[in-house]
Order: sequence, then structure tokens, then C-alpha cells
Amino acid sequence: SSRYGTACKVSLWDSDEPIPRTDLLQGVSGAHGILCLLSDRIDAEVINAAGPNLKVISTLSVGFDHLAVGEIKKRGVRVGYTPDVLTDATAELTVALLLATARRIPEGVEEVKNGGWSSWKPLWLCGYGLSGSTVGVIGLGRIGLAIARRLKPFGVKRLLYSGRTSKPQAAEVDGEFASLDRLVSESDFVVVSCSLTPETQGLCDKALFSKMKKTAVFVNTSRGAVVNQEDLHEALSSGRIAAAGLDVTTPEPLPTDHPLLKLKNCVILPHIGSATYSTRGIMAELCANNLLAGLTGSAMPSELAL
Repeated sequence: SSRYGTACKVSLWDSDEPIPRTDLLQGVSGAHGILCLLSDRIDAEVINAAGPNLKVISTLSVGFDHLAVGEIKKRGVRVGYTPDVLTDATAELTVALLLATARRIPEGVEEVKNGGWSSWKPLWLCGYGLSGSTVGVIGLGRIGLAIARRLKPFGVKRLLYSGRTSKPQAAEVDGEFASLDRLVSESDFVVVSCSLTPETQGLCDKALFSKMKKTAVFVNTSRGAVVNQEDLHEALSSGRIAAAGLDVTTPEPLPTDHPLLKLKNCVILPHIGSATYSTRGIMAELCANNLLAGLTGSAMPSELAL
């Protein structure tokens, strides 16, 4: 890239499949920079394997829970990531997943295919609508706010959000700051868009689901580990909540025999939040530019504050 005036010797793992751990540890040896995906766990072992040359880690993601941030900070290594550029695509997908789950779209498609569609019946495949509803957003960051902006025109009556602090930008969507308890007990739709931290790990558990309305729809497009999947399965199979839509799970991919996949009221997508051609292209470019800036000691287009 002429912008950074640097030539790099690149060692590339040329496959769509994640790099095996042994190859990763071998490949990073002596590297000045690492460009990684969220499927690569960059921990102390990898950083030690890279050695003292390492200046920068650039991740093709907005989430950074796969990076051992404490270890990276200790060694003075800079980190680039790709927020903002995937906000719109992820928010769009979240709305699509919410509507698909609430209106039982995958179930409907299946009924057409398997001959379950017979004469018109008043309550057959009825779901829940956004008009006049209360939506609760857990984590009103960039993506949470973008989701809220898109849901408002559907006629949402109230928008609640929870997090560490109230956000001035919530005014734009008439968002009302609420405790997590109040949010889950009053919302018809609960949307999780917080980042994965030690505080949010397993946040959505039996206690949380037990406070939700029986008619509530739960949607998670943040990280799988924010949800206790056993508790979610119990809530869905017992009718404690109406339905769930997930774009993220633990593990990823979810085994095909996982109990959640046997439920009709659970829609699971393969982590495609940012999967539009244009978004992935822009993410890749930003990721490369972050890496080059880190190698030359320049200002990164998008640096993570450690």
C-alpha cells in the first residue's frame, strides 16, 4: 500500500478453513504483525510464539473476545479492529432474524415444502408483530443503536435499553434507560447486542428467562457465550418464552444434533451478521490498512484502545 510506503513479506494461510493451532504457532514465529479472524484464538501462547518482533495484531472483526487483551497490552502490541463498517449489515440481519423468528418464517417455508399447508386456518402459524410492542435492547452501542433505528419505523411503542450507563444518543430513538430486570420483564422483544466481557458471559440465563413474558421473543446477534444455551433450551421447550433467534452460538458451528436445533421455536443462523459482499470487502481493506499502519508506527484507521 503506497499510503504506508512499506513492503511486507506475507505468510498466508491459504484456506477458508481456520488455521490449525500448530500451524498458527509455527507461522507467527518472528512476525512483526498478525492479521487474524475471530476463529483464531490469540492468547499468550501465540504472542510468545511470535516473539519480540510483534508490533501489531489486526483482527477482521468488531468483537475482540478472541484476543487476550491483557497479555497484548502488557507487551505493548497495538490492535486494529473493524467496528463501524459492519454496523449496518449486522443491524439489518438482526431485524431480519427478529422478524423471521417472530413471524415463524422458517416454519412456514417448511410447511409449504412438507405438505403441511392445507386450507386456511385462523390461528395457524400465528406469531408476534412489532406494531405497538415494547422492544428491549441489551447494550445500546453502535450496533444496538442501529438496530433500534431500524425497528422504530415498524411502529414500536416503547424502546428500552440497558447497559452500564445511559447513552445521550438514545434520545434519537426515544430510548428509555432501564435496569436489566425491568427491561426483560416489560419487553415483547429482547435483543442482545452487547459485547462479550466477563460481566456479560452467561448473562442470559434461567433467572433472566424466568422474568420474561411468556409471549416474548429473544434475539441474540452478539456472541454465543452471552447466553446459557441449556437455560435457553429449557425456556423454549417449556413455553417459558415464545421463541428465540440466534446468529451466534457456543460452539460455532453448533453440532447438528444439538437440542436447540430440534425446537420449532428456535431459529439459528450460522453467524452471518456482517455477511454482505460489500461489508466483507470493506472489512478486509480496513483490516489490511490497520496492519500496515501498525507496522509503520502510523495512526491506524481503527485502533482498539487497550
